[in-house]
Amino acid sequence: MSSQRAFRQSAFTPPPRARQMPFRHADGRDDPFQWLRDPGYPDVRDQAVLDYLKSENAYVDSVLGGSDDLRPALLEEFKALVIPDESPPAEWVHGRWYGVRYEPGREYPLWYSKTAPDAPETTILDANREAEGQGFYAVRDWAVSPDHRFLAILDDIDGSERLRLRIRTLADGKDVHTATAHCSPGLGWSSDSSTLFYTRQDDKQRPRWVHRHRVGTAGDDPLIYEETDPVYFLGIGEGASGRFLHIESAAKNSSETRLLSLAEPDGAPRLVLARRPDHEYDVVDRGEDLLIRTNDRHPNFRIVRAPLDDPRESRWQEVVAPSDLALISGLGVARDFWWLVERFEAQKRVRVVPGHHRDAAAGQVITFPDPAYTISALDGHQWDRRALRLIYESPARPRTWYDYDVAAARLDAVQHTSVPTHTPDDYVVERHWATARDGVRVPISLVRHRAAAGSSAAPVVLYGYGAYGMSMDAGFSANRIPFLRRGMIWAIAHIRGGQEMGRAWYDDGKLLNKRNTFDDFIACAEYLVDAGIAAPDKIAAMGGSAGGMLMGAVANQRPDLFAAILAMVPFVDVLSTMLDASLPLTPPEYVEWGNPAEPVFRDYMASYSPYDNVAAKAYPAMLISAGLYDPRVTYWEPAKWAAKLRAVKTDDNVLLLHTEMEAGHGGASGRYKALVEVAERLAFVIRALGLPAQPAH
Repeated sequence: MSSQRAFRQSAFTPPPRARQMPFRHADGRDDPFQWLRDPGYPDVRDQAVLDYLKSENAYVDSVLGGSDDLRPALLEEFKALVIPDESPPAEWVHGRWYGVRYEPGREYPLWYSKTAPDAPETTILDANREAEGQGFYAVRDWAVSPDHRFLAILDDIDGSERLRLRIRTLADGKDVHTATAHCSPGLGWSSDSSTLFYTRQDDKQRPRWVHRHRVGTAGDDPLIYEETDPVYFLGIGEGASGRFLHIESAAKNSSETRLLSLAEPDGAPRLVLARRPDHEYDVVDRGEDLLIRTNDRHPNFRIVRAPLDDPRESRWQEVVAPSDLALISGLGVARDFWWLVERFEAQKRVRVVPGHHRDAAAGQVITFPDPAYTISALDGHQWDRRALRLIYESPARPRTWYDYDVAAARLDAVQHTSVPTHTPDDYVVERHWATARDGVRVPISLVRHRAAAGSSAAPVVLYGYGAYGMSMDAGFSANRIPFLRRGMIWAIAHIRGGQEMGRAWYDDGKLLNKRNTFDDFIACAEYLVDAGIAAPDKIAAMGGSAGGMLMGAVANQRPDLFAAILAMVPFVDVLSTMLDASLPLTPPEYVEWGNPAEPVFRDYMASYSPYDNVAAKAYPAMLISAGLYDPRVTYWEPAKWAAKLRAVKTDDNVLLLHTEMEAGHGGASGRYKALVEVAERLAFVIRALGLPAQPAH
């Protein structure tokens, strides 16, 4: 049978149907699929739940499989784009070079050290060996001690993000300490390499406690700091100067920083500025003073200087004034220069200022001429370096590492990434602007194959997120190339809810403005059709997590606009989740979505919650994914949504639910195993949009 057989439910074995059981939430909503939530989560043992998820996975195989299964060939196509020996430039850490790289054909990276750029490598951590016998494995953080004797490792062995802490002796590769408590990312070593600082989670997976562990000791590790407010999360890290451990408590709209001297590991952390509502700040230390990024006077932030020994606000001196047009999104410092990262018109730029100059206008602004791209500035342990390490990429061009020599004002290429069989000049990058319902201009970044540019309207993957102030930068992904080679356009809708256009862009896409996010995405799709860029019957919408909620909302609002919906680990049961304060992320999320205990927020959520607004109407073809151990969007949200859609929708379009049974929010681990999901998505898009199975370019 041809791979272009009718992509209708009626063409396949009937899909599984979840049984319906009477259940009424405390707020009066009937929810016949609530039984899919195993009360023992994250230890899911309810056999009826597991059997249902497995039956849905089997249905995915029955629809996409068979004699015309596209996935194996597509998987090989994606694998062919993997850089066999991928390795970014090594970093200078405490007087020695450290790096990470892949070996050809292997799933996981290995970390190495060397004493000079041309010296032999010594492997310090091989994740392939660590992953043996594990269904999932990921190194989430690592830190080497200043004397290079110890390596601290935070790894995840099931995708739950409850991390294991180990301390390894580099001389013999043996673990000398393993923490039994669940940890979060973030590590720091004392200056004398005697003490490691780390964070522990509470039973709701909130990073709550900072501890110190003195190497070679047993028993409970002393507590350094506890965050008692459930809406604040802890994070730690070594400052660029190497003098301080930075301890940050952060909520969605408020933060607080403490500094602990790494030369005095038994000392107490010192508060920089007490938290207050709607004030966010972060700190870098320059020896005798601090630079602070603060939104105390403007939502787009400003930069101030403060004395290290007395950083109270009355001592602040403004260094960079705030702007209505540009958001200051980052700040960094080295001994002889400092820099800030700005967002302007949905692009990023880096401004580098030599010495301790207080006038940022004296610095050099680094940009690139591409219509859409992204640039990042890297912090590091080389406090006395002469150059700032930058990473540039565009939707057509893979990463290039540059060093910006501050004294010479010169940009030097350090390393170019070369993706097998990919020629960047074969692709065209464009920037477009749609007009939303309320007249706001919404940027769109897109990339397509040059051979398809200027031809008739094309099939499009339109990607969106739009939440938490997270900006979707116009970067590179090799996983888009097989889509583009089939004549598709890949477009990113920079919708409200991110910060691409400044902090107001975020504020206009949350709380009681959340519907702007959905309207913006719909406006972008309509623009692409009206401009003759997108074929009106061949738009596939894609988003994950909060972007998966976006997918559910636009599917309910404008199902006619999209031929296919791909919703990865989607946050779709909004009311049930936000009404359940026992879930780890619910209380901190009130400032993002609102507290449904207040009627105004409950009614507004009810108006867009994808699960609650499923109706008896025709929906596009849909591919929904979930992770059984996902701590961010619990597996039952996509499972319940798929079950309700099956029970209610009136169309014959295929609906697929695929649950990764050994993974969490990010899907399968391993660079090749992860491609199985990506190949499945392309197979689904090919079938749903009627695209050629083989690449055209």
